[in-house]
Amino acid sequence: MSPQTLSDKVLSRIYGKKRGWVFTPVHFLDLGSDSSVRKTLQGLCDRGVINRIARGLYTYPRIHPQLGMLTPAPDQIALALAGKDDLRIQPSGAYAANILGLSAQVPARIVFLTDGTNRKIKVGRQEIILKRTTAKNMATAGRTSGLVIQALRHLGKEHVDDKTVEILAGRLSPEDRRQLIKDIRHAPAWIGEIFRRLAERDD
Repeated sequence: MSPQTLSDKVLSRIYGKKRGWVFTPVHFLDLGSDSSVRKTLQGLCDRGVINRIARGLYTYPRIHPQLGMLTPAPDQIALALAGKDDLRIQPSGAYAANILGLSAQVPARIVFLTDGTNRKIKVGRQEIILKRTTAKNMATAGRTSGLVIQALRHLGKEHVDDKTVEILAGRLSPEDRRQLIKDIRHAPAWIGEIFRRLAERDD
Protein backbone atom coordinates (compact mmCIF):
# COMPACT_ATOMS: atom_id res chain seq x y z
CA MET A 1 0.00 0.00 0.00
CA SER A 2 1.40 3.39 -0.98
CA PRO A 3 1.87 5.95 1.81
CA GLN A 4 -0.77 8.65 2.19
CA THR A 5 -0.04 11.92 0.45
CA LEU A 6 -0.57 15.25 2.20
CA SER A 7 -3.73 15.72 0.13
CA ASP A 8 -5.04 12.35 1.35
CA LYS A 9 -4.37 13.26 4.97
CA VAL A 10 -5.98 16.70 4.65
CA LEU A 11 -9.01 15.20 2.91
CA SER A 12 -9.35 12.52 5.58
CA ARG A 13 -9.46 15.18 8.29
CA ILE A 14 -11.97 17.28 6.35
CA TYR A 15 -14.25 14.33 5.67
CA GLY A 16 -14.03 13.40 9.33
CA LYS A 17 -15.78 16.65 10.18
CA LYS A 18 -19.41 17.47 9.51
CA ARG A 19 -20.33 19.62 6.55
CA GLY A 20 -20.29 23.24 7.61
CA TRP A 21 -16.88 22.94 9.27
CA VAL A 22 -14.81 26.11 8.90
CA PHE A 23 -11.04 25.94 9.07
CA THR A 24 -7.74 27.64 8.31
CA PRO A 25 -4.33 26.21 7.31
CA VAL A 26 -3.46 26.19 11.02
CA HIS A 27 -5.74 23.18 11.48
CA PHE A 28 -3.40 21.07 9.32
CA LEU A 29 0.09 22.22 10.28
CA ASP A 30 0.73 18.93 12.10
CA LEU A 31 0.50 17.27 8.67
CA GLY A 32 2.85 19.47 6.64
CA SER A 33 4.45 22.89 6.20
CA ASP A 34 2.36 26.03 5.92
CA SER A 35 3.15 26.47 2.23
CA SER A 36 2.37 22.85 1.35
CA VAL A 37 -0.88 22.92 3.32
CA ARG A 38 -1.98 26.12 1.59
CA LYS A 39 -1.15 24.64 -1.81
CA THR A 40 -3.13 21.51 -0.95
CA LEU A 41 -6.15 23.53 0.19
CA GLN A 42 -6.03 25.56 -3.00
CA GLY A 43 -6.06 22.33 -5.00
CA LEU A 44 -9.12 21.10 -3.09
CA CYS A 45 -10.82 24.45 -3.80
CA ASP A 46 -10.07 24.05 -7.50
CA ARG A 47 -11.66 20.60 -7.40
CA GLY A 48 -14.76 21.97 -5.65
CA VAL A 49 -14.29 19.81 -2.56
CA ILE A 50 -13.99 22.80 -0.23
CA ASN A 51 -14.83 26.48 -0.58
CA ARG A 52 -12.66 29.51 0.19
CA ILE A 53 -14.85 32.06 1.96
CA ALA A 54 -12.14 34.63 2.73
CA ARG A 55 -8.39 34.85 2.61
CA GLY A 56 -6.97 31.92 4.56
CA LEU A 57 -10.46 30.76 5.60
CA TYR A 58 -12.18 27.70 4.14
CA THR A 59 -15.27 25.59 4.66
CA TYR A 60 -16.41 22.06 3.91
CA PRO A 61 -19.73 23.48 2.73
CA ARG A 62 -23.22 22.41 3.54
CA ILE A 63 -25.28 22.04 0.36
CA HIS A 64 -28.98 22.98 0.22
CA PRO A 65 -31.10 21.30 -2.49
CA GLN A 66 -32.49 24.64 -3.67
CA LEU A 67 -30.08 27.27 -2.35
CA GLY A 68 -26.87 25.45 -3.16
CA MET A 69 -23.74 26.16 -1.11
CA LEU A 70 -24.58 27.73 2.27
CA THR A 71 -22.48 30.34 4.06
CA PRO A 72 -21.30 29.08 7.48
CA ALA A 73 -22.77 30.51 10.68
CA PRO A 74 -20.82 33.37 12.32
CA ASP A 75 -20.09 31.16 15.34
CA GLN A 76 -18.36 28.58 13.15
CA ILE A 77 -16.31 31.28 11.45
CA ALA A 78 -15.30 32.77 14.81
CA LEU A 79 -14.21 29.38 16.15
CA ALA A 80 -12.03 28.87 13.08
CA LEU A 81 -10.48 32.31 13.53
CA ALA A 82 -9.76 31.54 17.18
CA GLY A 83 -7.42 28.91 15.76
CA LYS A 84 -7.30 26.40 18.60
CA ASP A 85 -10.00 24.25 20.14
CA ASP A 86 -9.09 25.32 23.68
CA LEU A 87 -9.76 29.01 23.01
CA ARG A 88 -13.20 30.27 23.91
CA ILE A 89 -15.51 32.71 22.18
CA GLN A 90 -18.52 34.61 23.50
CA PRO A 91 -21.08 36.35 21.24
CA SER A 92 -21.53 39.93 22.36
CA GLY A 93 -23.31 43.15 21.50
CA ALA A 94 -26.09 43.23 18.93
CA TYR A 95 -25.40 39.65 17.85
CA ALA A 96 -26.00 38.31 21.37
CA ALA A 97 -29.28 40.26 21.49
CA ASN A 98 -30.29 38.81 18.12
CA ILE A 99 -29.58 35.23 19.19
CA LEU A 100 -31.86 35.65 22.20
CA GLY A 101 -34.66 37.23 20.19
CA LEU A 102 -34.21 40.67 21.77
CA SER A 103 -33.43 42.16 18.37
CA ALA A 104 -34.77 41.12 14.96
CA GLN A 105 -31.80 42.52 13.08
CA VAL A 106 -28.70 40.45 12.33
CA PRO A 107 -25.86 42.99 12.57
CA ALA A 108 -23.40 43.47 9.73
CA ARG A 109 -20.63 43.74 12.34
CA ILE A 110 -20.59 40.66 14.58
CA VAL A 111 -18.33 40.80 17.63
CA PHE A 112 -17.16 37.80 19.66
CA LEU A 113 -15.21 38.21 22.87
CA THR A 114 -12.28 35.82 23.19
CA ASP A 115 -9.36 34.87 25.40
CA GLY A 116 -7.27 34.58 22.23
CA THR A 117 -5.90 37.26 19.94
CA ASN A 118 -7.76 40.01 18.12
CA ARG A 119 -8.86 39.01 14.64
CA LYS A 120 -11.08 40.51 11.97
CA ILE A 121 -12.37 39.12 8.69
CA LYS A 122 -15.03 40.04 6.16
CA VAL A 123 -17.29 37.28 4.84
CA GLY A 124 -19.76 38.51 2.25
CA ARG A 125 -21.46 41.55 3.74
CA GLN A 126 -20.63 40.61 7.32
CA GLU A 127 -17.58 41.51 9.34
CA ILE A 128 -16.63 38.94 11.97
CA ILE A 129 -14.52 40.36 14.79
CA LEU A 130 -12.74 38.57 17.61
CA LYS A 131 -12.00 40.97 20.45
CA ARG A 132 -9.67 39.95 23.25
CA THR A 133 -11.18 40.67 26.65
CA THR A 134 -10.65 40.08 30.36
CA ALA A 135 -10.87 36.76 32.17
CA LYS A 136 -13.92 38.12 34.04
CA ASN A 137 -15.81 38.70 30.81
CA MET A 138 -14.95 35.18 29.64
CA ALA A 139 -15.94 33.49 32.90
CA THR A 140 -19.38 32.58 31.50
CA ALA A 141 -18.30 32.01 27.88
CA GLY A 142 -20.20 29.22 26.15
CA ARG A 143 -23.07 29.31 28.65
CA THR A 144 -26.52 30.87 28.26
CA SER A 145 -25.78 33.14 31.21
CA GLY A 146 -22.86 34.65 29.30
CA LEU A 147 -25.08 35.28 26.29
CA VAL A 148 -27.73 36.97 28.46
CA ILE A 149 -25.13 39.16 30.19
CA GLN A 150 -23.71 40.38 26.88
CA ALA A 151 -27.15 40.96 25.34
CA LEU A 152 -28.40 42.98 28.31
CA ARG A 153 -25.19 45.00 28.45
CA HIS A 154 -25.73 45.86 24.80
CA LEU A 155 -29.32 46.99 25.39
CA GLY A 156 -28.43 49.00 28.50
CA LYS A 157 -30.28 49.17 31.81
CA GLU A 158 -32.59 51.95 30.65
CA HIS A 159 -33.84 49.89 27.70
CA VAL A 160 -34.53 46.66 29.58
CA ASP A 161 -38.19 46.34 30.63
CA ASP A 162 -40.83 43.73 31.43
CA LYS A 163 -41.13 42.85 27.74
CA THR A 164 -37.41 42.05 27.64
CA VAL A 165 -37.81 39.75 30.64
CA GLU A 166 -40.81 38.04 28.99
CA ILE A 167 -38.85 37.38 25.80
CA LEU A 168 -35.94 35.93 27.76
CA ALA A 169 -38.29 33.79 29.86
CA GLY A 170 -39.69 32.29 26.70
CA ARG A 171 -36.21 31.46 25.42
CA LEU A 172 -34.66 29.99 28.56
CA SER A 173 -35.19 26.45 29.81
CA PRO A 174 -35.51 25.67 33.54
CA GLU A 175 -31.90 24.47 33.41
CA ASP A 176 -30.81 27.78 31.83
CA ARG A 177 -32.54 29.69 34.64
CA ARG A 178 -30.78 27.64 37.30
CA GLN A 179 -27.47 28.38 35.57
CA LEU A 180 -28.20 32.11 35.79
CA ILE A 181 -28.22 31.93 39.58
CA LYS A 182 -24.99 29.93 39.62
CA ASP A 183 -23.34 32.63 37.50
CA ILE A 184 -24.95 35.67 39.13
CA ARG A 185 -21.62 36.66 40.70
CA HIS A 186 -20.23 37.32 37.22
CA ALA A 187 -23.00 39.77 36.29
CA PRO A 188 -23.34 43.48 37.08
CA ALA A 189 -25.78 44.10 39.96
CA TRP A 190 -28.64 45.31 37.73
CA ILE A 191 -28.33 42.25 35.47
CA GLY A 192 -28.17 40.06 38.57
CA GLU A 193 -31.62 41.34 39.55
CA ILE A 194 -32.98 40.27 36.17
CA PHE A 195 -31.33 36.88 36.66
CA ARG A 196 -33.28 36.53 39.93
CA ARG A 197 -36.56 37.49 38.27
CA LEU A 198 -36.01 34.91 35.55
CA ALA A 199 -34.96 32.19 37.99
CA GLU A 200 -38.05 32.75 40.17
CA ARG A 201 -40.50 32.21 37.32
CA ASP A 202 -42.34 28.88 37.40
CA ASP A 203 -43.80 28.89 33.89
